[in-house]
Formats: sequence, C-alpha cells, structure tokens
Amino acid sequence: MATFGNLSDRLAETFKNLRTKGKLSAADVDGTVREIRRALLDADVSLDVVKQFTSHVRERALGDEVNKALNPAQQVVQIVNDELIGILGGEQRRLQFAKNPPTVIMLAGLQGAGKTTLAGKLAKWLVKDGHTPMLVAADLQRPNAVNQLQVVGGQAGVPVFAPEPGNGVGDPVRVAKDAVATAQRQQHDVVIIDTAGRLGVDAELMKQAANIRKATNPDEVLFVIDAMIGQDAVTTAKAFQEGVDFTGVVLSKLDGDARGGAALSVASVTGRPIIFASTGEGLDDFEPFHPDRMASRILDLGDILTLIEQAQQAFDEEEALKVAEKLASEQFTLEDFLAQMQQLRGAGSIKKMLGMLPGAGGMKQQLENFDEREIVRTEAIIQSMTPAERRNPKLLNGSRRLRIAKGSGMTVTDVNQLVSRFEQAAKMMKTVARGGVPQIPGMGPVPGGGGYGGGKRQGAKGKKKPSGSRSGNPAKRAAENAAIAAGVTPAGQSAAPAGSGFGLGGGGGKGAPSEEELAALQKFLGR
Repeated sequence: MATFGNLSDRLAETFKNLRTKGKLSAADVDGTVREIRRALLDADVSLDVVKQFTSHVRERALGDEVNKALNPAQQVVQIVNDELIGILGGEQRRLQFAKNPPTVIMLAGLQGAGKTTLAGKLAKWLVKDGHTPMLVAADLQRPNAVNQLQVVGGQAGVPVFAPEPGNGVGDPVRVAKDAVATAQRQQHDVVIIDTAGRLGVDAELMKQAANIRKATNPDEVLFVIDAMIGQDAVTTAKAFQEGVDFTGVVLSKLDGDARGGAALSVASVTGRPIIFASTGEGLDDFEPFHPDRMASRILDLGDILTLIEQAQQAFDEEEALKVAEKLASEQFTLEDFLAQMQQLRGAGSIKKMLGMLPGAGGMKQQLENFDEREIVRTEAIIQSMTPAERRNPKLLNGSRRLRIAKGSGMTVTDVNQLVSRFEQAAKMMKTVARGGVPQIPGMGPVPGGGGYGGGKRQGAKGKKKPSGSRSGNPAKRAAENAAIAAGVTPAGQSAAPAGSGFGLGGGGGKGAPSEEELAALQKFLGR
C-alpha cells in the first residue's frame, strides 16, 4: 500500500482539521473539498474522475446527512469513503469460470507491467483454491520471456505449455490454440495465457492480441496495469479496451512508492472492475481486490477483514487450541513460542499486516524502523538450545547461554533479552488465560486489574508480611512484640491492630469487634 501513501497522508491531514469543528459551514465544506481535489490531482487521478468525485462529495456534505449528524467530521469521512468505493468499482467482482472446463484466462498489458510474474501468482492462488491451472507461453517476442515463465511456473508448482522457444520464433496464436486443446486432453481446468507486452499502443501487437482472443475465446481477459504508470494509465486502458477489450483489471506493483492514483481512475473510466491486486514481488503477494477494503486503507481506517483472512490461512486451528490449553495449564514453553513465530512468518510480511491496522498511517516511522529479520534471529537463538532448555529456561546458566550465543551467531546479551522477554510474555499470557488483567511493561497498573495475580500481592508466596517487630536485638524485639499484642506502641500510644482499616476493634489483631462492643452498638441503634 506504499503506492497510495502520499494520498492517504494528504486526506488524513484534511480530515484532521475538520475534527475540531462541532458544526460545518459551507466554507468549511468547500475548503475540505478543495484539499481533497488537490490531493487526488497530486496523486495522478484522472481530472474527469476528480471532478465527478468532488462534486458528489460536496453535494452530500452540504446535505442534511451531515447537518443532522452528531459528528459532522466523521460523516464527511464516511461520504468520502463511499465515493472512493464507487470510483474503485463498487462491489467486488470474482473470476467467471466456464461451465465446461477449461476456463481460459488471457493476460494483456504493456511490457514491464508484470504480466509474466502475475501469471505465476494467479496460478498459485488458483491451486490453493483447488484448481489445476496450466500456464501458456504465448509471449514469443520479448527475449527470454518463455524461460522466465517456465521458472515462475516451477516456483508456483504449475506446468507450463511452451512448444516454441520464443525470442521472435513461433506463432503465438497457434500456441494459444494448441494450449487449450492440450488442457482439455490433460484435464487442466484453467488455462492462463501470457501474451506479448507492448512498448506503447502498438497496432501490430494489438492485432496479435485480438487474434489470440478470437482463436481461444477466453472467459476472462485481464488487463494488467502498473499502478505506478501515471496519467498515461487512462489512455492505455482506453486503447486496450478498443483494440482487445478486457473483462477485468489487475493492479500490479501496489507496493511501489510512486503516486499511483491513476490506477484509481481505470475502473471508473473503462467501466471494467478491478479483480486482483499484486502487492509485492513474491508469488504469495497477490490478493483479490475489494473496493471497500482498499478505500479503508487509503483513508487509514485499516483493513481488518484481510488481516483476519491472512491469519486464518497461516494459523492452524488445532495448534492454536493446543497452545491455549498449555497457557491455561501454565505449560507454555520456548518450543511453543518458536512454533507461534514460525506461523506468524508464514502469514506474510509483518509490516504489511501491521499496516492493515486502523491508524497505521500515524505509525509510519515505527513501521519503517521495524526489522523483520529480528524474528529470524530469535528463531536462531531458540533453535540453538537443546530440547530440555527450550522446555525449561531455568536450566540456562551462564555457560549454556554462552554456548547458545555462539551457536546462533548472537551475543549473550541477546540471549538474556530473549529469555527475559519470553518470561514476561508467558507471565502475561498465563494471567489472561486465568481471566486476569495483565500489567503491560512500561505502563502503570491497570485500574481494578490487581496486577498479575488479579489481587493485592502479599508476598512472594501469597503470605502476609509479618506485622511484628523487626529489631535485631532479641530482648527489644520481644518487648516490642509484647507491647503490640497489648495494643500499645513503644511510645505508649494506642495502636490499631493489624487488619483494621480505621483503628477499630481489638480482637487479637484480626480486626473483629468484641462482644461488649457489639452489645454497645446494638444499644446505640436502639435494638
């Protein structure tokens, strides 16, 4: 989501100024709309789209829905969110599969947009969904395009149909047609055709793509567009729509640092939905496009649903139940800690996941400084321990810690810090498992939480501290204890017995009133 980072910052700053106002005047609305217009134009959003967008926002912001709202600023944010969802396509659109396999998916777009890599990402995503895709090397123009697709296919674990060597040799239309017949014969239910990219709006190559479409009659034609392309995105999209026509859009390189707002214009200008988004270089950095979730990310409102989906894919439910049982029985060990970290790494980039949290835009510096390799170093330290040491960290004396540090390539200080953090984390998790409120390091005690034990701590083992004399002189200690027992302090003053909150009662230091005091109280109350 780095692509829309600047746009998010500008919009967040605009809404920040609104929150100080209890009621919005027409001037406030006009000023806000003006800032939104500037932010969108700076992000390379198409001028026509910006005009339509700001017109709708202004009209709704001046309407009764804002005037009658308890919080006008939040209502304006909601209006902008709704309009963003609109220009991003409205509702999510899924892939359309053929009734009679194979489903043919054709990729088209400019050279360098990332079609070949995206073919592998799409294939891997389909495999996870239970399909049996086959990649087709129909890009016979670009040097080594066939070899690249074969490498990507190998990484994705998907077969590649490549009868021609490429590098200008072979007929891409015949290759695409033969691929569909081969897929039927070998019972592949999806065919993904990687076509040649264009350096610009090339009439000859556009005709070639149109011929491939006629020969294979694809169920989906996906236009792959680089999110960093700039204002030329709209022109290119219109040219492809006229020359080849496409059924859906795929945004690539959403992890780039360009302004990227032109990608927001494509769905609105062409009337074709955005179906997928590529968010990184890895084959797993690929996700279905949800207009509502993307709008929330742009407005720094978070994307909790995608975060939950990624967590569900990475974390094993049975393992999670086992860990919960271990926490409840206070048997959580470094082995379990290691397993949890490995599952967390399997969920993808931690930075990206943290970036999906609401308000993550305000933690940009902290996210940039976060080093994901720290988890790898922690794994190395734990894996350098023996099974007995992982299960019982109390075994880790100085010599063992030195051995672990050398084995993991870290320092003894790193090992000490890891053990300390683990003990704190385990203590907090045990408290939560028992229904208590943990005390977070660096924060004060939680009101009503009672610290780690859920109640007032009375000592290391839950015993009350002795209330007698602590004098080192035995004779003096005996005299003082006798005086305390008699209810007299060494200075001759009356002393409240232990356990008495208000100096009442004299029941042997237990805070209970005597029979005479109870009788006097009853008489005073007239009973």
